[in-house]
Amino acid sequence: MSGETEATSWQEDAARDLVRNAGDRLALFTRGEGSHLWDGEGKRYLDFLGGIAVTSLGHAHPVFVEAVSRQAATLAHVSNFFATPPQLALASQLKRLAGTGESGRVYFGNSGAEANEAAFKLARLHGGPERPRILALRNAFHGRTMGTLALTGKDYMQAPFLPMIPGVEFIESTVEALDQALDERVAALFVEPIKGEAGVVELPEGYLVAARELTARHGALLILDEIQTGAGRTGAWFAFQRDGITPDAITVAKGIGGGFPIGALITFGAASELFSPGTHGSTFGGNALATAVASAVLGEIERAGLLDNAAARGEQLRTAIGAIGSPLVTGCRGRGLLIGIALAHPVAGAVVAAAQQNGLIVNAANDSTIRIAPALTIGDAEIDEFITLFTQTLHTVIADTPASTTPTEVPA
Repeated sequence: MSGETEATSWQEDAARDLVRNAGDRLALFTRGEGSHLWDGEGKRYLDFLGGIAVTSLGHAHPVFVEAVSRQAATLAHVSNFFATPPQLALASQLKRLAGTGESGRVYFGNSGAEANEAAFKLARLHGGPERPRILALRNAFHGRTMGTLALTGKDYMQAPFLPMIPGVEFIESTVEALDQALDERVAALFVEPIKGEAGVVELPEGYLVAARELTARHGALLILDEIQTGAGRTGAWFAFQRDGITPDAITVAKGIGGGFPIGALITFGAASELFSPGTHGSTFGGNALATAVASAVLGEIERAGLLDNAAARGEQLRTAIGAIGSPLVTGCRGRGLLIGIALAHPVAGAVVAAAQQNGLIVNAANDSTIRIAPALTIGDAEIDEFITLFTQTLHTVIADTPASTTPTEVPA
């Protein structure tokens, strides 16, 4: 009939209308509850990716829903010419949880990349022209903006956008390499306590303690990217707290908002005085709606004892994964509920696809690592369901994998 248009699938709509930076979307999800998602055809999935370590309380948690509804009906945004009660409350809350003491300060943005951009500026303000060098670790990931990409030690990500912002140097993740690289011309060292995008790779034992001592000796800032590891994900509020050190700054995002976009730079001690009016800003950063939701999410993590749950359930998961006894699984890395499952062959993409067919959402951090980062609220039922679905998935992939497939190693 004249004037009518033919209906298209959601895949066709996505291919036509969305920028292809993320490639083809894998599913169309329409609803979530707890640790489960439903697609447009009503199929249920167990979500063990959590929006990449974001949905700390799971989907549609009553505390999250109530905080969004209440604050949206009260006050959402007024710009940073003004303060709001939720903004001030969250800043104080984050300082307490991070242990900054009275001297700490908080800058709010909308994402982890924005938090790391602010941290990059913090390093420049500290260094000035006398300290032009910034150190970061090879195979690290700090974001995809031009500033954070310059901090990201992955050549293939940088290549299309060269030249990078100058001054960043990449070193191996060893104390020896850091000791050799540091001098009085280094402004800061950027470190992920666990390299999530590299395959959930932990730093060598004692690295953060040594990094704190060495950077302090040379007058450089120690800046920790806790975007994936923060908000209780590893069984502590922040991963650095296990090592008993005090950094100069940390960046946080993802899990602190439980699904609402928010990021923050938290500064300690003298680093808290480096920014001055006009040196950085964000229109939406720290608005009343985002900060009210994040404060409620962090409050529920604390009230419900989810740090202890993350630690205990992480150990339970690693034990259960090992007990599957699959020749495709060679071990687990990570802490708490940030887990990398090491594969004997570079078939992570096939595992992700087979898992989705079985109703399980996981992620390929690289060709030979499956990353899981479920809600901090999971219990026995979710773990049992995961093991059942993951076991089925491994059987499927093994049946389809040539015996001659070459094992791969995960970069440090």
